Amino acid sequence: MAERMLKFTVTPRATPEKREADTRAHDFHEIYRDFIDAKASEQASRCSQCGVPFCQTHCPLHNNIPDWLRMTAEGRLEEAYALSQATNSMPEICGRICPQDRLCEGNCVIEQSGHGTVTIGAVERYLSDKAWEEGWVRPLKAGADRGRSVGIVGAGPAGLAAAERLRELGYAVTVYDRHDRPGGLLIYGIPGFKLEKEVVARRTRRLAEGGVEYVLGFEVGRDATLEQLRDKHDSVLIATGVYAARDMTVPGAGSEGVVAALDYLIASNRKGLGDAAAEFDSGRLDAAGKDVVVVGGGDTAMDCVRTAIRQGAASVTCLYRRDRANMPGSDREVSHAEEEGVVFEWLAAPKAVTGEALKAAGLRAARMRLGPPDASGRQSPEEVEGADFELSADLVIKALGFDPEDLQTAFAAPDLAVTRWGTVKADLRNLMTSIPGVFAAGDIVRGASLVVWAIRDGRDAAEAIHRYLSAHAAADALVAAE
Repeated sequence: MAERMLKFTVTPRATPEKREADTRAHDFHEIYRDFIDAKASEQASRCSQCGVPFCQTHCPLHNNIPDWLRMTAEGRLEEAYALSQATNSMPEICGRICPQDRLCEGNCVIEQSGHGTVTIGAVERYLSDKAWEEGWVRPLKAGADRGRSVGIVGAGPAGLAAAERLRELGYAVTVYDRHDRPGGLLIYGIPGFKLEKEVVARRTRRLAEGGVEYVLGFEVGRDATLEQLRDKHDSVLIATGVYAARDMTVPGAGSEGVVAALDYLIASNRKGLGDAAAEFDSGRLDAAGKDVVVVGGGDTAMDCVRTAIRQGAASVTCLYRRDRANMPGSDREVSHAEEEGVVFEWLAAPKAVTGEALKAAGLRAARMRLGPPDASGRQSPEEVEGADFELSADLVIKALGFDPEDLQTAFAAPDLAVTRWGTVKADLRNLMTSIPGVFAAGDIVRGASLVVWAIRDGRDAAEAIHRYLSAHAAADALVAAE
């Protein structure tokens, strides 16, 4: 048990042991080993307990990080877990995949003083895993039945977070999803070396055991219209995420061998889950023995390059048009990829896919430089004339980000207002869409973002739906009394 905090001056920062790159690059298991109890307590005791906790204010969920770090340092682990999960529906998932270097840890006060950040993410993961092992994770307890139901479209983090809170408030909840397992991108998009699938499955089982109903293999527009879901439920939440891949607008982009990142990752994850994956088995979405080029610099690109390494690619190159300091993905993920053998071509952009329509053979790329800032404040990449170069590529993976699908058409809901980017318009105060009783949350509102933001949005949407339905119940009661 730690006697006091503020040990950052005498205790160096330490993360859980990371498996050697040449070992982990051959499997899809998580790369970090678990903290032992003493090490978790020691690292938690480094927290400075500062009066204005920037770690907490820069967490989208505003997790009470300093207090549960103190509890961990004092050996009060069950209390620490209870506090961590009070604001977070999936702490063990956030502990694994949140970009802490950009959020809580990136704003740690002792990091600014040169002592190295507290390992907040690792301690959060440790607490949550310990809670599952020790039985501290309580079953989902539904509130008193309110006699009203909510339909949620999308079983990703936003939808699941909303479902949990709505059940706690006493609503019947049905979650509809196009896939055959709940979890969304947590199951099918994020590779196992970052998030092993049982970690997600035990959370979704807890919701099912608490009364949340899953209707899987279900697509709104094909199996029911949005209007039909509105007739069935008292309120509907749209939490579909954004799945439409952005394309490369270069010659040869339609060649065989040029694939979308999400198609590639879903095939790999399905194979790992033991499912049929025809396009993987045919070799189209299998990187084994191929020269692979991934275009993009976000976390999805990092997932693709590291997956290709594990599939036995002959070479893996990541092409990004800006430099490392300006890439949107986590620098930690880049470091992992470099250790595992990925080559990064910074300040480079695709100009053409070479080869034939039925078989890509390579990629012609342009060297770039950073020019004046654009409207967002980031420096705009500019092509360096006469500095083209060639890369061998049997498989080119487009990881350029995601846009929303056309929900007005897909849901047969022309009155569902969307922005000029295609995201669903939702009132910032209550997350309601242009259709009364229909709410929206997560990436389908804010655009492609982080899992932790989706959880925050889902929880906020649940509270908004509760206020809406409570007001309607009160109005109904008033009418009945007259």
